[in-house]
Amino acid sequence: MRGGIGGRGRGARRHHDVPDEIRATLIDHVINHRLTMAEAGRRVQPNVPRSTVSSIIQTFRRENRIGRQPQVGGRRTLLNEQQEQEICNMVIANNAITLRQIRNAILLDNVMFQNINSISISTIDRVLKKHQMTMKQIYRVPFERNSDRVKELRYQYVHTIMALEGNETSHILVFVDEAGFNLAKGRRRGRNIIGHRATVDVPGQRGANITISVGSRADSSSPGPENGFDGSATRQRQVAVSYLDG
Repeated sequence: MRGGIGGRGRGARRHHDVPDEIRATLIDHVINHRLTMAEAGRRVQPNVPRSTVSSIIQTFRRENRIGRQPQVGGRRTLLNEQQEQEICNMVIANNAITLRQIRNAILLDNVMFQNINSISISTIDRVLKKHQMTMKQIYRVPFERNSDRVKELRYQYVHTIMALEGNETSHILVFVDEAGFNLAKGRRRGRNIIGHRATVDVPGQRGANITISVGSRADSSSPGPENGFDGSATRQRQVAVSYLDG
């Protein structure tokens, strides 16, 4: 039997796991405020079907119980809440860590995971999905971009520029920036019809990287876009453009 109630088809009955706080709210709506079960189910988020509300109300009237009964029998959970949080901390500390690396770390840890002798990769994956941690493309960030040392250098740089601008002796600041790229660069993700690969034409050989260095003079007295010009003066202030093979 593939369809219908209890089957695995489209019409199969779903199990709704309702937290205790939502259960108490539903009971208050039905018992105290005299709402219908369907109305009470629509008052909470996410909505609860009328059949589930009816089961909660019947359990409250028979057993005077709001919360769910503790799980008894069957297979017990392998990891407790602290251990699951420790697994999440591993991923937070290293976003590129693999499931096998997490499993090896668990088996080698005799303090937090002293009761774990073996654990499957699927169990670790299930724990991460439970805590809203999914697989996604890695975004590369320079490791020192937000370090304390770099933040302190930014702070000192801003104060140095402010001190130079406030000095009686005029200073001409020249800003130099460098950027590297490759002519064969392309997007890492794309779209296409289902069943067909998303492709893009690229050269057979990547070639050498190209580095562009640009210097720009910041002179508040000279005309620029901030004074209503079209930006040609700003382009004229670019004093150095060099192409270097990287």
